[in-house]
Amino acid sequence: MRDLVASELDSHRAALDALATLLVDDIASACNLVARAIHDGHRVLLFGNGGSAADAQHIAAEFVGRFQSERRALPAIALTADASTLTAIANDYGYERVFERQIEALGSAGDIAIGISTSGNRPNVNRALVRARELGCVTLGLSGRGGGDMVDLCDLALVVPADRTCRIQEMHILIGHILCGAVDEALESGFE
Repeated sequence: MRDLVASELDSHRAALDALATLLVDDIASACNLVARAIHDGHRVLLFGNGGSAADAQHIAAEFVGRFQSERRALPAIALTADASTLTAIANDYGYERVFERQIEALGSAGDIAIGISTSGNRPNVNRALVRARELGCVTLGLSGRGGGDMVDLCDLALVVPADRTCRIQEMHILIGHILCGAVDEALESGFE
């Protein structure tokens, strides 16, 4: 069992090292995009399936509640959290449109739409990114495994250089926490 634990920690460390080597500048760009949008009065709309849905809710909660410092509540919505809306849209329009319809209802030009998919190939996530772009939202993707179709649908795609779902998800929540911390810092410093 100890070997298994050590192997998993080594695998996590390798994913983290790859993230630190390859994506620092892109993550910093994402931080600037999100901080600027919130500073300018726009919202963050997050969505994904399964573990990515949980990540969307987690990140939204950090913005609306607080991350590390006391500050005003920030406008973030996880499009995964409303079971009535999700099931109504899925029932009436199909599961591929559960996030697209919510983006259409809630998204405005200047908002940030963050699609989360470990493969980058989920139709419901990608349709929402397409609709977000049509509305003038800034589209940000969190993906892995080469990024999939999502890459071409995003203004900025953060593609975790890993293939295992668990490692990709671990890096996605780390990126989410970095975004939250960067927004807190930007707001605290008066966004200079």
